[in-house]
Amino acid sequence: MREKGVYSVQAVVKAIDLLEALAQGGESPSLVVLEKKLGLSHNKTFRLLATLENKGLVERNKATNTYNLGLHAFEMAQHILKSDNLIRMAHPIMVELARKLDEAIYFTVANNNEVLFLDMVDSFQQTKAADMIGKRFPFFTNAAGKVLKSVSSIDLFGRGKKGGIKDVQQLEVELDEIRRKGVAVDFNGLGEGICTVAVVIRDYAGKVVGALTLLAPSFRMLQERLEKEVIPCMLEGAELLSMKFGYSRAYA
Repeated sequence: MREKGVYSVQAVVKAIDLLEALAQGGESPSLVVLEKKLGLSHNKTFRLLATLENKGLVERNKATNTYNLGLHAFEMAQHILKSDNLIRMAHPIMVELARKLDEAIYFTVANNNEVLFLDMVDSFQQTKAADMIGKRFPFFTNAAGKVLKSVSSIDLFGRGKKGGIKDVQQLEVELDEIRRKGVAVDFNGLGEGICTVAVVIRDYAGKVVGALTLLAPSFRMLQERLEKEVIPCMLEGAELLSMKFGYSRAYA
């Protein structure tokens, strides 16, 4: 089992080396050139290229039998750069919110059919919720997903119970209310005793780029505190961050 694990890691390393070789530019290399550069056998290099080509990370020119980075590799790079820019712009406001409310604040984005927790500023509280950075969750299990879906088109009936939705009609009513208020609050969706509060962030074109999401133990999220302190602060933070992205109320 150990040898298999070591082999798997080495295969990943070699795949990354191969992508880096293709990213260096210049003339598109052939299989022979790549196997010499990587110090691999002909068969191993061919299998790596075939696997990466299947994933869209590598493209083969059939006429010249040479290789280049695939479209999916460039798409991944664009997503990484975009996420990094979002985080850099959002972080100062996240810090301000976390200090004002003394709760953990996350920046979350839609990723396929899930919500991805990208960045966090933690609270100073002794009792903390679990760290969610890098984790993904289905949309309708948390406030971030609900607030993002409340302002986007989705065929709820088409997904139905297959998408984990027990009551489509009830969900539609909830999303309508979230859309009207501009904020989503969810209890226990990410685990027993966990509360999430989320507000949408928009860019200069009015497009949704993500959501500021508060995550805290439920016992600290009493209704009075939510209504008088937490929700107003989150909405204010969302407006400030959206303005940093060039958003104007004219798009509302």
